[in-house]
Amino acid sequence: MQKLFAALQTREEGQTMAEYGVVLAVITIAVFGALTLLSGNITDAISRVAGYIT
Repeated sequence: MQKLFAALQTREEGQTMAEYGVVLAVITIAVFGALTLLSGNITDAISRVAGYIT
């Protein structure tokens, strides 16, 4: 029984890495989505700054 329990505990590291991977994927998708939605405003802001500089 102890061997089974020990074998199950070693699998936690793999699950933890998989969870980190899922969280990283969700954050990446959220950042790309936000950049896509805000791309027009970002372009306008950069254009305004460029206009002030020139």
